[in-house]
Amino acid sequence: QALLVESGGGSVQSGGSLKLSCVASESVFRGYVMAWFRQVQGKEREGVVAIDKDGYTAYAEFAKGRFTVSQDNAKNTLYLQMDSLQPEDTAMYYCATVHAVYARQGLLHREEYNYWGQGTQVTVSS
Repeated sequence: QALLVESGGGSVQSGGSLKLSCVASESVFRGYVMAWFRQVQGKEREGVVAIDKDGYTAYAEFAKGRFTVSQDNAKNTLYLQMDSLQPEDTAMYYCATVHAVYARQGLLHREEYNYWGQGTQVTVSS
């Protein structure tokens, strides 16, 4: 059973930054595809960024140029650096993982992932 624990959410003003963390169990972190998703209440969960076992990254269009994914293998931790935050970025952010996806085109599809963290709330005020 995978274990994912997110942290780092909070409230910031428009233009601010936050860095989210997702600590994963070692077996998960080293052998799985990892991703960040977000969800606004009442809307579907959407992919933000994913990184596969080869280090290939896939970013959603809204995340390109503002968000950066990274990982610390020694700490089994996945990060999401979010800069230039806007009110529309307000959402619950989730860490997710799966052993593999069929194709890279599916890296940001929530249906591909079978393990999820509890989420961390990000609120951006104008």
